[in-house]
This record gives sequence, structure tokens and C-alpha cells, in this order.
Amino acid sequence: MTVSVAIAGASGYAGAEALRLLLGHPEVEIGALTAHSNAGEPVAKHHPHLRAVADRTFAPTTAEHLLGHDVVILALPHGASGPIAAELEAAGSETLVLDCGADHRLADAAAWTQFYGTEHAGAWPYGLPELILADGGARQREVLTSAQRIAVPGCNVTAVTLGMQPGVAAGVVQPTDLVAVLANGYSGAGKALKPHLLAAEGLGSTAPYAVGGSHRHIPEIEQNLRAAGASEVSISFTPTLVPMARGILATTTARLTEGTDPATVRAAWESAYSGEPFVQLLPEGQWPTTAATAGANTALVQVAVDERVGRVVTVCAIDNLVKGTAGAAVQSMNLALGLPETLGLPTEGVAP
Repeated sequence: MTVSVAIAGASGYAGAEALRLLLGHPEVEIGALTAHSNAGEPVAKHHPHLRAVADRTFAPTTAEHLLGHDVVILALPHGASGPIAAELEAAGSETLVLDCGADHRLADAAAWTQFYGTEHAGAWPYGLPELILADGGARQREVLTSAQRIAVPGCNVTAVTLGMQPGVAAGVVQPTDLVAVLANGYSGAGKALKPHLLAAEGLGSTAPYAVGGSHRHIPEIEQNLRAAGASEVSISFTPTLVPMARGILATTTARLTEGTDPATVRAAWESAYSGEPFVQLLPEGQWPTTAATAGANTALVQVAVDERVGRVVTVCAIDNLVKGTAGAAVQSMNLALGLPETLGLPTEGVAP
């Protein structure tokens, strides 16, 4: 089985990472590579590390260039995926479309308008295969096996969700008192040239952003934890930029549910991730690091109980460009096409 895959927004970080992974996928043939302002320029100018496609040229990002492929990956800014997806739909395309942007992640149109300020493009099946579904104890991967449209999760959302959802599903934490602080690599901000993203500003410095409940990933986290069984979710979420190119280290804490024996808490995480190919609960006493996940589609998780204050502490490390974006797209693509879920996806990190 060989499938042709087009990537819209292939000149950006997420698009390039999807391209890198797909170049190593045994069942994929690379189709159109499109860009907006970089259309007409050679791939080698923007991605000199991708030697296999160095002689290719970016086409304009239009439905015309994307039609006719088995799969289209939209690696576009929020607000840009919706119109292109609508054009593909209007053309009667049966192509599998995966949106790495935010346009189709939220089921609540009011939440979209509140955080993004534009018209809601509609919700697609959510591309986090490991997401726990409280109704019947299923996982989201079962939904993805029949999907033609998939919304790839936000990278911060993936780290917080995978860190905390086992406790929510098992009822051992209170989802109305969550606090998450994240260390984020600069690639999560994209390639746009902005003064605060320059090396002169970022090297040797750590800086918070979207402080005070304004980050657009908050309603998506709430949506996921409600799916896992929470009737109500309240989260204080603070990301910080740290001087590394890629990676997220998410530390999330929650109050221990009254009457829960602290000694039984770890069992919820062990049960949730037993047999998962890309999510691993580390041995007790070993903590996740971003270097251990660099370049890999893995999420490393640890959990502990701070008995003195009655809180559960989880730490989750992912590569924001792989498990946080492009790897999640490929993983979801595999499921939707009936291919082995792990095909073409690395699990070994690059360290140091």
C-alpha cells in the first residue's frame, strides 16, 4: 500500500517535521509541498537538512495543488486551515485531511470565539489516540480508525493531557484545582521573525507568555479532561520559553481526592499507559527530560504524591514538533488508513 501525501505549509517547522517523518515512512510517497510567502523557492533554502527533497520547489498553498492526493496535512497558522479544508470539501475530495493547526480542535464554538476571536470552522475527530474516553473506557484511537478529517492536538495540550488524564479518569485527583507550568522550546512559536524570539533575547533567559488564563490551549485541555471523565475542569496554565530549540516539559499538579490512599495513586497511571507504544510511565524515581524525547514520537511521564500538601504532581516530556504535532499527525494518519499505528515513527530520543 503506497499513499501519496501532500503537505501544506511545508516551509514551516511543523510542516518540515511532518516531511522529515514521512520521508522515512515505508508506505508514503511525498506529493505536493506548498507554502505561502515562500512559494516558488527551493526546499533546500529553508530545510537544508532534508537532503532527499533538496531539489523540490514549494508550490502555492491552494486547493488546486492539494487535490488528487490520498492524504493532505495542513501545517498552517490558525485561521488558515479552515478555508482550505472547506475548498477541498467543496471539490468533493475524499482525501484524508489532517489539520495541524487549531481550526478544528474545539467542539465548543463559543470557546473558539472567546479564545481565537473568529468564526468557528467546526470540529473534527480529535487526533490524540491515547486520549481516555470515560464512556465505556475506550480510547480515541478507536474513533480515528474511520475518520476522514482529523484535528491534530496542540503541543502543550498533549503534554498536560497525557500527564494528568489517568488521575482524572481514575478519580484520584480533583480536576477543579489544576496548576500547570510548562518549559517550552522556541520552535513552538513558529518561524515568524519577532524581536523576543531572536537568539539575542532568548539565550540565557527564561520568559513566561500568555499569563493569566489567556493561552489558547486552555479550552482544549479542559475539553480533553472532560472527555476523560471530569464533570468540571479549572486549570491555571502558565507556559514559559526556555533556551532550547524543541521540547516541552509540563509539570501539572492537582489536589488529591479526599479519602484516596496516596500509595494507590501510581496504579492509575500504570493501568492507563500499560501497552501504549508511545507513552511510557518511567520507573519510580526517574524523571522525564526533554532531551530523552528529542526527535521521537514518545511522551515520558512520571507521577508522585506530595503528601504534606495533599497534591499529585505529574511531569510529562515531549518533543513539541513530533509527539506534539507532526508525529501525532502521522500516528493518526496510520490509524485512519488501517496501517500499523507505529509505522514510520521513531521512539528513540537524541541525547545529549
